[in-house]
Amino acid sequence: MSQVPPSIEIAEMAAFVTVVDAGSFTRAAAELRVPRATVGRRLARLEEQLSTRLLRRTTRSLALTEAGAVFYRHARMALEAASRAEQSVRRETGKVAGSLRVSVPPMIQQEFLEFLTDFAERHPAVTMQVHFGTRHVDLLRDGYDVALRAGTVAGPGLVARKLLDSALVAVASPAYLERAGTPRAVKDLARHRALMAFDAAELPRRTWPTTKGEVPVEGAFFSNEMQLLATAALRGVGIAMVPERLVETELQGGELVQVLPRSLRVPGAVSIVYPEREFLPPQVRAFIDAIVAWGPALERAPLRERRSS
Repeated sequence: MSQVPPSIEIAEMAAFVTVVDAGSFTRAAAELRVPRATVGRRLARLEEQLSTRLLRRTTRSLALTEAGAVFYRHARMALEAASRAEQSVRRETGKVAGSLRVSVPPMIQQEFLEFLTDFAERHPAVTMQVHFGTRHVDLLRDGYDVALRAGTVAGPGLVARKLLDSALVAVASPAYLERAGTPRAVKDLARHRALMAFDAAELPRRTWPTTKGEVPVEGAFFSNEMQLLATAALRGVGIAMVPERLVETELQGGELVQVLPRSLRVPGAVSIVYPEREFLPPQVRAFIDAIVAWGPALERAPLRERRSS
């Protein structure tokens, strides 16, 4: 079993991991409750002991070096193991405490925001960092404990637990279809304006999924925000492929119409994803259990805030 060399202190590893998680020396110092200069000295000692640069530092940003990214993953696991060892000999009451980093897509439904704040109220000893964004984060490399994801969620070293089903459907406004014609087959899409998303690598998508595989589509409008694509479809800009739950009200009201429902309707899901570990920190386990139990409420909730009438 690998061991931390005696020359490396836990405090130095903790300083490094906290700087990476916090994104700055100042915030890391505040979290560790030590002077900023102390954090800097600890990181300098760590790099000296390892004889390698872990972070690239400028006046405005921090970035992990290749060696730093590798060391970060192992250092974080070592700190978690040390924390579990300490907890194993405590006669504690089982209080959930520690830091929790969560990555979620830009969902603005009030029910989900209330879930997050309810969890924070129930576990005041947990320090939560909730990052909303469209970037498909690498949990292991970027230091996130859990992520809420739609679509493809599998990956090496990850566990995914489904929260709800969310099919993708192609939609357009009646006005657009009257003006441009209604596609009768997948090949007809070549003559239409496609409102496209970005893939996990943040590149513009060039295909849409169908029941028989991917089909090339010529994009006329691109965004990584599903709500914007749905709004553009509603305004007659073109055809969008979005989660069905996002546009269920408009479909029921006739403001949007499904396009090629037999071909352009593919199953999907929203899942909670987290790194596969033998032991999960208590705060991470508590969050996963809470959101899985809350899944039925997420199923009933709209994927976005209802528009005011």
